[in-house]
Amino acid sequence: MTMADEEVEPTDVTVMVAGPDFARRRLRARLRRWRPFLITGLVVVLVATAVWLIWFSSVVTVRDVEVTGNSAVGTARIERVAQVPLDRQLVRVDLGAIQARVEAIPAIRTVAVSRSWPHGIKIEVTERVPIAVVSRGTGLQAVDDDGVLFGSYARPPADLPLVRTDPNVKAAALAEAARVIRSLRSDIAASVEDVDVASIDKISLRLTGGITVVWGSADSSAAKAEVLAVLLRTAKKDRGPNGGISEIDVSVPGRPTTR
Repeated sequence: MTMADEEVEPTDVTVMVAGPDFARRRLRARLRRWRPFLITGLVVVLVATAVWLIWFSSVVTVRDVEVTGNSAVGTARIERVAQVPLDRQLVRVDLGAIQARVEAIPAIRTVAVSRSWPHGIKIEVTERVPIAVVSRGTGLQAVDDDGVLFGSYARPPADLPLVRTDPNVKAAALAEAARVIRSLRSDIAASVEDVDVASIDKISLRLTGGITVVWGSADSSAAKAEVLAVLLRTAKKDRGPNGGISEIDVSVPGRPTTR
C-alpha cells in the first residue's frame, strides 16, 4: 500500500485545521498589542503635518483684508494704518497689534480683528458719531458723546450744534457738554445757536435772540429743560419775544433765576 492510499487519521485533520487558526489568533493578538502604538503614531503624524501646514508652510497665509463698518473713514486708510502683513502665516499674525493701530484713528470708536480662514483678516470697525462741532480757535472738529475730538470741517454743518471752548478744556468737559446737548428737548435744541464750555460744571447755551442759559453740568438736565421751557413761555407772554430777559440760570433747577 502506498502513502497516497493511506487514510488520514482524525488527529492529522485536527492539526491541519488548527494550524492556520492558531496563526490567525496570534496575528490578531499582536495587532491588539500594537494598535495603541499605531494609533499614537498616526496621530503624531497628523498633528505634525497640521502644525507644519499652519505655522510654517505657505499654504495658509494672509492674502485678503476685509474692512467692514466704515463709512466716514476710507477703507484704504484703514488698511494702510492696519499694516496687515500679507503672505505671513495666518496663525502668526498679531491681531492685537492691528487692533491697536486702527483704534489710533481718532474717528474710530471700536475695532474687532479676526482671522477669516484660510487666507483672510477681517477688520470690523465702529465709527464715532458726531454730536456737535467744536470750535477751539484752531479750526472746527467733530466731538462724540465721549468728548473725543475727531475729523475736521471747513464750516459748521447745519445739523450739528456749535460748541465754543478753548484748547485747555479737558475731554471730560466736552463729554459733559455732549450729555447736555443730548438731553435738550427738540424745541429748545432748535433754538440753540451755540454752547459755551468753560469746565465740566460751567456750561451755558446761547439761544436765538441773544438769551444766555446758564446750565451748569449735565446733572438734572431733564428737570433743567422743563424749567427752561416754562420760563421761556412765560417771558414771551409777559414781555414779547424775549421778555426783556438776557440770561436764565437753571443750574439749580429748583431755584432758577433770570435777569
